[in-house]
Amino acid sequence: MDAIFYTLQDFMLHSKSITYILIGGILIGLMLFWLFLAGRDEKKRTF
Repeated sequence: MDAIFYTLQDFMLHSKSITYILIGGILIGLMLFWLFLAGRDEKKRTF
């Protein structure tokens, strides 16, 4: 990565954008994992 930060504002904006992307990915991953677990329970019911 060849990013050059000339001001503190540039660095803070870059750090925040990476943080938001990571948090968004984690939330999507948790949602998919929850759907995986919830779908798994429905198949065991054999009434």
